Amino acid sequence: MSLENKNIDGEGINASQKKENGLANIKYLIVGIFFGIVFVKAEIISWFRIQEMFNLESFHMYGVIGCAVAVGLVSVQLIKKFNIKTLDDEKIEIQPKTFSKGQIYGGLLFGFGWAITGACPGPLFAQIGTGATVIVVTLVSAIAGTWVYGLIKDKLPH
Repeated sequence: MSLENKNIDGEGINASQKKENGLANIKYLIVGIFFGIVFVKAEIISWFRIQEMFNLESFHMYGVIGCAVAVGLVSVQLIKKFNIKTLDDEKIEIQPKTFSKGQIYGGLLFGFGWAITGACPGPLFAQIGTGATVIVVTLVSAIAGTWVYGLIKDKLPH
């Protein structure tokens, strides 16, 4: 491994740590636009659909979330079984996760915010893109919440 492929600690740099120029990032914009269109067409960014889910009036969102969990579960198992590598031929390492009670508190807070605003961080930009500009308030609140978390994270149960 050459010197330019090492980080400050002398360890190997993976693809996610490599710097890309602005033009190379266009692929992320295209994928983001594609997912935004899919979110809009599937109605998973709809405030009405989200309210239906939290009021237990419709299976639509539970079906979408359940399918996403199933696809993720199968994908991770396939990655582990066949040692699938990244497009840059790097080994994919899935780190073990530990449980903490802070995840319960965070999940409840996240769920309450999602139910109240009708938006979670994933589709915020798609909602704004469809003209629901009031969601900018939710976006600013999410950014502020992330900033506050960064300030107090050392004092929280992890």
